[in-house]
Amino acid sequence: MNKSIIHELRGIVGSGALFTDPEELSCYSYDATGQIFLPDGVSFPETAEQISAILQLANRHDFPVVPRGAGSGMTGGSLPVKGGLVLVTSRMNRIIEIDPDNMIAIVEPGVITGDLQDELKKHNLMYPPDPASLKFCSIGGNAAECAGGPSAVKYGVTKDYVIGLEAVLPTGEIIQTGVRTEKSVVGYDLTRLFIGSEGTLGIFTKLTLRLLPLPESKTTFLLTFTSLPEATEMVSKILAAGIIPCTLEYMDKTAISIVRSHTPDLLPDTTSALIILEIDGTESQVQHQQQKVVKFLNDRGTAYRYTEDDDERSELWQARRSISPASFNLKPNKISEDVVVPRTKIPDLVRFCEKTANDLDLAILTFGHAGDGNIHVNIMVDITNEVELTNGRMAKKLLFEFVVALGGSLSGEHGIGITKSEFLPVEIDRTALEVMKKIKNLFDPNNILNPGKIFPET
Repeated sequence: MNKSIIHELRGIVGSGALFTDPEELSCYSYDATGQIFLPDGVSFPETAEQISAILQLANRHDFPVVPRGAGSGMTGGSLPVKGGLVLVTSRMNRIIEIDPDNMIAIVEPGVITGDLQDELKKHNLMYPPDPASLKFCSIGGNAAECAGGPSAVKYGVTKDYVIGLEAVLPTGEIIQTGVRTEKSVVGYDLTRLFIGSEGTLGIFTKLTLRLLPLPESKTTFLLTFTSLPEATEMVSKILAAGIIPCTLEYMDKTAISIVRSHTPDLLPDTTSALIILEIDGTESQVQHQQQKVVKFLNDRGTAYRYTEDDDERSELWQARRSISPASFNLKPNKISEDVVVPRTKIPDLVRFCEKTANDLDLAILTFGHAGDGNIHVNIMVDITNEVELTNGRMAKKLLFEFVVALGGSLSGEHGIGITKSEFLPVEIDRTALEVMKKIKNLFDPNNILNPGKIFPET
């Protein structure tokens, strides 16, 4: 971008909301992938009109615009791989409205997910999507990636709660989609099209969210296993027994070992795998489900403990949410995948990961949302070791091929970004891929908005 463009951008957002100094640019050149791409500028708009003006300018002068939330993405979706302008939504962070009677909220994209959840508790309401990064990730980023979390097994993911949008299209037009009501079948569902589009079809400026009543009660079970296969096979059995968990999380032995300091008194030394199972609802619902869970576990001789104590529950969840950052204690670099398989195929996936780790001499840990088959596979490597890096990349390729062969998917909540784009044809057939590209071209004929993402480049 030349000085003339920089001058026009400052005229749109103000001099205090546009940065071009190298030290400022470097702060917005990376995300959780650890990859670095330096932008030419960073802007902090505060209105849909400012974003519209920026995108119109980008189309006139042919420079990329890359939307960015909190930068916590795992696949490079917010990286400026072709330079240009990073458009940060952190200043658009207002909770515009909470309507308890109709159980909806209207928020700007920069609202932190955990902050929204805390605010809703004051109204005895909840916004269920709960990604591990909820204390710092933003609603806009969650919508762009269709984020999930542990509660997805019962409550679903982001696309199930965004019922309306205000967004700016790549060409600068401002569009309103969806409604404030529970039902509407008027025209195409453009809201769903935008959710999970990874910032390639538009930039969110307002989101209308469906809310639920806050459950009265919750009980957390910790199930421990001396056998990894026993743990993974238990998942589908729990659900088949008519137990309705709001959370069903799994951790293997390696994942346990790196966060054991968070749970020194909760886990026997012989633990090879664990499951965190939570049930919520009214007092009577939880009591009924709790009795069913206890009987189910006793009948099978499964070791467990349960708690309704918030401090003990927090200790467990602190351990679970610490796995990803703690994994760097094993190796300095990580190939982080979030594949999905049918629940009955989880044992096959875990056995495959164990075998691949042994065959390629790698450290691979598995954990995540077993209740919906969304397992996080972390392949730990040292990128300065050429053999290890090559083996890590091979493990990733083999993993994707195996998962799709099982009837699964490459990603449950992290998206495609740049780290999985070359593998998109493994899951998506040629015709479907061409339709997706045509949609992108229709919305963004000049390929201005977040170019280089999702689709493999030939």
